[in-house]
Amino acid sequence: MATTLRARPAALNLTPTAEARIAALMAKAPADAIGVKLSTPRRGCSGLAYSVDYVTEANGFDERIETPGGVLYVDGASILYLIGSTMNWVEDDFTAGFVFDNPNAKGACGCGESFTV
Repeated sequence: MATTLRARPAALNLTPTAEARIAALMAKAPADAIGVKLSTPRRGCSGLAYSVDYVTEANGFDERIETPGGVLYVDGASILYLIGSTMNWVEDDFTAGFVFDNPNAKGACGCGESFTV
């Protein structure tokens, strides 16, 4: 009996506007950048924050998500906090930034900069 493998769903979903922003970031990235990386460092009043930075070296523990404009790496230590989340890019008259719909977040601080799981 043959085993049939199916594609593993992405750990993180990206909206078209998030993919377009990654493409824009990669278009002006430093020469040694291979993608952008999402991580959740410990900071803020709720404990964890979202951080997006350029990455110059692949880490075998990171989740790699191919987008039309470049590669998004998700920090291996952060992936459990982000599974099932949707990453969006939002711009209005006063702010611009990545916004996350994270089903794992149990709370957030009042300023919206950090979250807890």
